[in-house]
Amino acid sequence: MDGAGIVIGPRGKTRIMQPYRVLSLPGVVPITTPDRLVFSIVPLAPFRLDLTAWALRRRRQNSIDRWDGTTYRRVVAFDGVPVEVAVRQSGPADAPLLQVTLISLAPRPEFEEKAKCLVEKMFGLHVDLAPFYRIAGHDAKLLSLTEKFRGLKPPGYPTIFETLVIAFACQQLSLAAGLGMVSRLACACGLSLTLDDETNYAFPRPEDVLELAPEAFREIGFSRNKTRAFLELAANLAGGRIEFDSLGGMDNEDVVASLLALRGIGRWTAEYVLLRGLKRLNVFPGDDVGARNRLAKWLGCKEPLDYEGVARATERWEPYAGMVYFHMLLEGLSEAGELK
Repeated sequence: MDGAGIVIGPRGKTRIMQPYRVLSLPGVVPITTPDRLVFSIVPLAPFRLDLTAWALRRRRQNSIDRWDGTTYRRVVAFDGVPVEVAVRQSGPADAPLLQVTLISLAPRPEFEEKAKCLVEKMFGLHVDLAPFYRIAGHDAKLLSLTEKFRGLKPPGYPTIFETLVIAFACQQLSLAAGLGMVSRLACACGLSLTLDDETNYAFPRPEDVLELAPEAFREIGFSRNKTRAFLELAANLAGGRIEFDSLGGMDNEDVVASLLALRGIGRWTAEYVLLRGLKRLNVFPGDDVGARNRLAKWLGCKEPLDYEGVARATERWEPYAGMVYFHMLLEGLSEAGELK
């Protein structure tokens, strides 16, 4: 079938593509057309894209991670080129197959490997949760929850920078308000991609953020202190004065110590990075008030849990306290009617 032209561009600059053809072909071998590339990934079973996409997205105010009930979509920047990554699952949780479609002005063969690594990281496709399920098998309450959300994998953000920005936005605010701010930030300075008259934006890179005046952050909703921390982080990353690649080789305590040295980062933000940025599944962020309140309610605690109380309560599930955190998140979304 023939498609409409594509308009893409950073911050209002546009280019128009010629009409394109969409080919319906099996995804087992990469297929390149003038504007798209299709390939497949086989996740480690069990896997459910819908549950993991919601654990990543969390709220409808998140316009960067889009989910329409069957397909996950996100615009990303590969080598400065905005590319839409669309992921769709065929097959049940126990025999999953993902078809990944890349759409851009000029898709390059090397984008396939970049997208493959991105999707595997964001959706935890090769994380083996068999040990976690065995632990759940000896805990009737947890077993009920894991059976309800079987196939959920631990989601993660593409970069530590993105993880920190989202954490900054959500500090002392509701999750909906924080994610709404992040979406407005992407609209203000992220690379854009327009398909069929719909424009979506990539999460901004440090260099994109630095193009905004401080006043723009205030208009988006960031406080003066958050703006200062945000711009300092972006400038240090763009200037090569700090890097996060070494965090993956550190233990949790050293990661926290390194992050606490940066402006605007406290214990909650550091543990948020451990779980959502580095996938340390033994971390349940004990300062996450919403999560610990859900945990206390689920456990039937008579008194609210504090940070130490969360650590004691989740000790029985080590080293998978973080997976309990994600299951608590989905339970809250289910109760709110989002997982229909």
